[in-house]
Amino acid sequence: MLCVRFLLYLQQAYLGVPSTASSNLVTIPSVTIYFLAKTIDHCLLHPTLTDAAILSGLDLSIKHNVATACVKPSSVPFAVSHLGAAQSAAQHTVKICPVVGFPHGTSLTSTKLAEAGLLLAITGPGAEFDMVVNVGKIRQLNELITVNSCTLKVIFENDYLHAQLPASDCADAITRLCTICCDAGVAFTNTSTGYGFVKDPKTGAYGYVGARMGDLRRMVEECSPRGVQVKAAGGVRTLDDLLKVIAIGVTRVILEEVRRRGIPEGPEGGVEVVVDLSLVELVPSAYEFLMYYLA
Repeated sequence: MLCVRFLLYLQQAYLGVPSTASSNLVTIPSVTIYFLAKTIDHCLLHPTLTDAAILSGLDLSIKHNVATACVKPSSVPFAVSHLGAAQSAAQHTVKICPVVGFPHGTSLTSTKLAEAGLLLAITGPGAEFDMVVNVGKIRQLNELITVNSCTLKVIFENDYLHAQLPASDCADAITRLCTICCDAGVAFTNTSTGYGFVKDPKTGAYGYVGARMGDLRRMVEECSPRGVQVKAAGGVRTLDDLLKVIAIGVTRVILEEVRRRGIPEGPEGGVEVVVDLSLVELVPSAYEFLMYYLA
């Protein structure tokens, strides 16, 4: 599963487009496959994944030189070894990204700290960690991660908030979580684990949405001015989705589709893309297609 990661301050720092721009057209000046790939965390987190499947996923991460390979704690030793061997051959710059307190975030803080400490001993500096939120204990874990020259990303699991709270209270809760994370100095906030299944009261079926456009806009608005980035997990599956969320702050892509659509390899010589956000809204289970133009 390719998990979307995006820079919340992308519009202001990279695109040069203010996040409050009144126009529905947002220009991304230089898009390459390299640029898109470095917005992706490739997640290898499903509990049924075999060692062979994890190896295949790591090789896919190396092939496309994504930002990170996100793995379960039990997979970290193997993943570090495999990625490290390929890095020694100068094949990629993919980082390792273990998860902590995954997927529910209900572990004792001491357990999360111990888990992170054990993983840090394996990963060494430069790794990124995805931790499911326990709002009262973010700062302590962030200090452990950052003192070891690694990066912490805090997962909110917004689907649970939407299921349990009225819309206005849900928005307030997300704002508060953003404030807590910014105050603690974490590197990223994250919408979802991909496993936050919620029971439909009418049908009894379980499902999840993942990243919602409204949530992403709010997280960008709250976190970007304070230099905190945002990761969007779930719901971004096509190049059209990718370009739309990059325009406001998110991404996911199938690289073969990108090549077919004429995006150059990069990292230099990208094409300019103009994204039209006027007709695009989230639906309950997915994003609608984005209209975009290669200038």
